[in-house]
Amino acid sequence: MTTGTLAKRELYWVLGALMLGMLLAALDGTIVSTALPTIVGDLHGANHLSWVVVAYLLASTVSTPLWGKLGDLYGRKSFFQAAIAIFVVGSMLCGLASNMILLILFRALQGLGGGGLMVGAQAVIADVVAPRERGRYSGLFGAVFGAATVLGPLLGGFIVEYFSWRWIFFVNLPFGILAMIVTAAALPSTANRVSHVIDYAGIIVLTLSASALILMTSLGGTSFAWISWQSIGLGVGGVILAAYFVYLERRADEPVLPMPLFANRVFRSASAIGFVVGFAMFGAMTFLPLYFQEVRGASPTNSGLRLLPMMVGLFGASIIVGQLVAKGRKYRPFPIAGTIVMTLGLGLLATLGVTTSSWLTAFYMFVLGTGIGLVMQILVTAVQNAVSPQDIGSATAGANFFRSIGGSFGTAVFGALYINELPHQMVSGLQSIHYHGPAISVSHLTPQSLHTLPFAVIGVIVHAIAASVSKIYVWAVPVGLVAVLLSFTLPEIALRSSHHPVADEIPLSNADPIL
Repeated sequence: MTTGTLAKRELYWVLGALMLGMLLAALDGTIVSTALPTIVGDLHGANHLSWVVVAYLLASTVSTPLWGKLGDLYGRKSFFQAAIAIFVVGSMLCGLASNMILLILFRALQGLGGGGLMVGAQAVIADVVAPRERGRYSGLFGAVFGAATVLGPLLGGFIVEYFSWRWIFFVNLPFGILAMIVTAAALPSTANRVSHVIDYAGIIVLTLSASALILMTSLGGTSFAWISWQSIGLGVGGVILAAYFVYLERRADEPVLPMPLFANRVFRSASAIGFVVGFAMFGAMTFLPLYFQEVRGASPTNSGLRLLPMMVGLFGASIIVGQLVAKGRKYRPFPIAGTIVMTLGLGLLATLGVTTSSWLTAFYMFVLGTGIGLVMQILVTAVQNAVSPQDIGSATAGANFFRSIGGSFGTAVFGALYINELPHQMVSGLQSIHYHGPAISVSHLTPQSLHTLPFAVIGVIVHAIAASVSKIYVWAVPVGLVAVLLSFTLPEIALRSSHHPVADEIPLSNADPIL
């Protein structure tokens, strides 16, 4: 019995190898979250807190189109293994970092490898499993990603509490080596040795454009004012570079992100939905461990454990959706329902306060996780089904790019909003108790240093942190509503039962010409 081009037994080995690689990449997008308070206290860089996450997301984001295109041109296996190697080297250097600037730079290197792992895993499975059956396996990938999203903070908290934050990165070394061995044995090789032209200009311009825009959202309002020549310069520069990227891609022999993909309604819609979902998801989830540790007094390990309800919702919804789609259910209703449930979860989390019960908080996170699980992975299946086999790598990378760039923007924007909001909340609270002691630095505030302050001051700061975190979810709700509206634009195309599309499977209305 075969599935796609592999026998069942071989397919299971391939799945195991790909899921291990994806697990590594997904874990490191979230594993540092529970360790952030300890890391910034050790390296004295709370003003750069969000950049420990943003650097990884940004590097993985801008590299995904390159990894996808290289896989399309030369085959997936060698580049998947190269991504593992880069990821492992970046992990080792992160563990050795002596200051925040070095840690951020090494996180970017780690993210470069992580981008290849994410898009490589999804593209390989598209090569060996037909779209009709792919939903079943995509559900597993979504579950792995979801499990990593929540298990990452748990594992990170355990390591920080019982070892050192540096082992968050060192632990990747043995798993990375194992992933290299398994992929070498399990993944099918390619004999493709055709000479191709790599779109280096497009890669560089895309990287500069995304970096400029994310720098603007991250540094605006903190390092410099929103209405300043720095903010305006970064914003205008990012937009101009984005326009120049489109110009280059229209004329490139083998563009890193082919413009004809945007003529496909499914790709356009899924990319827009993914961007907004990523914005809300990554931006909002970064601050839950902070809330648990600094407001509820949880240990790093315990704060990770408290995220388990979100994992249950995400894991369960992702697998159930994959199974239902594989059995013939239409995929379009799931992103619609998912974005609605996700927005409801964000609204519930906006009510978080110092006295919110643990059971209520767990329920709110379960709702948010369920919504994300309903929408996240099915978008990739829809995109892969709507494009030709030779464009699967580029299309998968493109869909991941927009979701990741949304996550980078969301983390940067919400991080900037939090850094702006917290001092105002603290000043207001300290004035209310007529505090005249030494200044309290936000950049040196950690769960440990917090409890060395007078009792009345601790209460004020805890309420300030809770109010600031709650405000983030208030801002996230409108973003979720935009995702709901966009989900109605996703077309429904019957999933193919083979790798080769036939004329009646993809309606012409879904391949509009680019004006």
